[in-house]
Amino acid sequence: MKIKFTTSARRQLLEGLEYIRQDNPTAARQFRKKAETALSRLGEFPESGRAIPEFPELPHREVIVRPYRFFYRVVGKTVWVVAVWHSAQLPAGPVN
Repeated sequence: MKIKFTTSARRQLLEGLEYIRQDNPTAARQFRKKAETALSRLGEFPESGRAIPEFPELPHREVIVRPYRFFYRVVGKTVWVVAVWHSAQLPAGPVN
């Protein structure tokens, strides 16, 4: 399976990385590597993320790479990352 980001999810990830980098460039690199590793596993195991506790009825799932939550949905042979939120944020709902 391919892993793809929506435009807004990619922007959210880059903003998060920049925020971390301002305080600690090493931590930003480490976070990026952890996120890449966690998301690459979805290519082989797309259902390995958990259902989103706030929205269990939705077909979206999440992978947590502290302190961020990556919301995704499987469509055909593609895992679409649709949002990236800091764990302190409560999502209004994933975007389709």
